[in-house]
Amino acid sequence: MAFIQSYAPAAAVRKNGMMGTMSGTKNHDYHILPPDIAPLLTTIGALTFTTGMVLFMHKLPAGHFVAPIGMAVLLFAMYQWFSKIVGEAKAGDHTPVVQLHQRYGMILFIASEVMFFVGWFWAFFDFSLFPSKLATVVDGQWPPKGVEHVLDAFDLPLLNTLILLCSGTTVTWAHHCLIHGDRDGLKKGLWATILLGLLFTSIQAFEYLHAPFPFGTNTYGSAFYMATGFHGFHVIVGTIMLIICLKRTYNGDFTPRQHFGFEAAAWYWHFVDVVWLFLFVAVYVWGNWGAVVE
Repeated sequence: MAFIQSYAPAAAVRKNGMMGTMSGTKNHDYHILPPDIAPLLTTIGALTFTTGMVLFMHKLPAGHFVAPIGMAVLLFAMYQWFSKIVGEAKAGDHTPVVQLHQRYGMILFIASEVMFFVGWFWAFFDFSLFPSKLATVVDGQWPPKGVEHVLDAFDLPLLNTLILLCSGTTVTWAHHCLIHGDRDGLKKGLWATILLGLLFTSIQAFEYLHAPFPFGTNTYGSAFYMATGFHGFHVIVGTIMLIICLKRTYNGDFTPRQHFGFEAAAWYWHFVDVVWLFLFVAVYVWGNWGAVVE
């Protein structure tokens, strides 16, 4: 009798759960995604684009059309994917549990980006700290022979540092306004951050056009342009993310309780700020020590 009494509730739970499953009732806090081709398209686009870039760098004819095709497929797949995520947020599928796991995913993504920049910093420090060990590569000195002039760290680079620091302040202001329900302040903060990001990119492009050393002729130029250029690419990506957040703001999206899309963009922007501070100190200031500035 005791066995029957203890078994009955469990059987009822299983029965209710089966009925809920058959009727389509959601009995959990997770969001089960339907089958979608967007992740596969994203993978194909990324593989095609990187393959095309390898072909392009080796000056093979296929690189001129393989890389653009891959980029087009990648952008299309990402647009489809992100549009569906926005739709899921509007439909209420992003429960607190789902948002927590989205935060974990964004943290891991930023951590992987940090390790990527660690690789560039490692290469730069290896070249600059041990020039005698790499005499055949850097001519036993740093900056190596052939780099007669370097960029003045306290000219345009310092201006760009101040611009990025200000943009970190404006995006924090926008986040504060969003949390407190100030939609007008949110829009102004996003507009200011986007304009500062565009200004940073424009100044860096001007700096590249007037740099006294080219890319690829020596290790200094390669390390400099790859580290700062990859950071510049991240600024462009972050600016695009903020533009999307601004458009969603005008569409009425984001609430004080649910705004992970904006939060992820803000985290990414702060990551870009911090990386630039390390680049400014290590590459522009310390890396140019003793060299002739222009």
